[in-house]
Amino acid sequence: MRGDTEELYRAFAEREARGNSPIYQELAEGVAGDGELRALLDGLPAVKRQPNLLFGAVRHLGGPVTEGWPAFRDWAAQRWAEVSATMLERRTQTNEAGRCATLLPLLAALPQPLALIEVGASAGLCLYPDRYRYRYLAGDRDKDGQRDGDGQGDGDGHERGAGAPVAEFGAAASPVTLDCVVSGPVPLPGSLRERLPEVVWRAGIDLNPLDVRAEEDMRWLESLVWPEQTHRLERLRGAVRVARAEPPLLVRGDLNATVRELVARAPAGATPVVFHSAVLAYLPPEEREEFAATMRELPGHWISNEAVSVLPAVARRLPRPAAVAGLFALALGERPVAFTGPHGQSLDWFGEV
Repeated sequence: MRGDTEELYRAFAEREARGNSPIYQELAEGVAGDGELRALLDGLPAVKRQPNLLFGAVRHLGGPVTEGWPAFRDWAAQRWAEVSATMLERRTQTNEAGRCATLLPLLAALPQPLALIEVGASAGLCLYPDRYRYRYLAGDRDKDGQRDGDGQGDGDGHERGAGAPVAEFGAAASPVTLDCVVSGPVPLPGSLRERLPEVVWRAGIDLNPLDVRAEEDMRWLESLVWPEQTHRLERLRGAVRVARAEPPLLVRGDLNATVRELVARAPAGATPVVFHSAVLAYLPPEEREEFAATMRELPGHWISNEAVSVLPAVARRLPRPAAVAGLFALALGERPVAFTGPHGQSLDWFGEV
């Protein structure tokens, strides 16, 4: 978040958008090569220059995101006051329920019932792992050690290399089915297929929590879904319906200042589980270490799902590099167990629960 704006957008185009969103790849390459638009972005705090935030803001305001770079560039430059105000007000709070598919094997293995506490919860859609259906699909390694289901794709069951279903289970009446391509010895025993985690309490922390009952907040979440990924949009809307039936407790605050208090509020007899996905990368290293030190002291369990370099203690314990760039490391108490697709689209298991 603190690097050169041109490099930030070039890296986004190459490492994130390529193969997943031709629209955003074109726009990111356009921004990287446009000195005037980069200068406008450089007038914002570094953390507010993110590609997803810019593209989401323009979409939220009704701008021409899908009409090619020239139309996008002219509109964004002419309406920069509105665009920049939205970027300053909002955050990239992508709330991807699909990540529950990668968290589920760990959650199901912990002592039940669970009190879930999500850090960086956004609207709290990942606090409902017991309310979704799951479809795990086979993914194999080829002769070069690369996984066919490589974490690329749109994360809605249209991932490259997805094979036959390995297991399908979950809440029968759920409007959401989460697809995940798996490889390695993923712990999906028969008992898991028959029993989802028992969640008795759900809470989250966010600097700017979003209300599933507020239409404007939900419009913002929809603006963060990449244009081609229509199934992710459908999944988001289904997850919002699930959450609206029983809205979670969301607390506004800094994670380091708030997490102890929220864990202490977990009901007696429930196992506290603090978890997060793609959150700690937005903190400076010293604040990440402060959070990790707190997690080591608190009762219950800590599940992290972050880019492989974000938590040094996790990175040091990885048995091998990720098959492709951009995957996350899933860990239980700083002990890595799997590589995951950023939106929950893949699960490459290597650890023990």
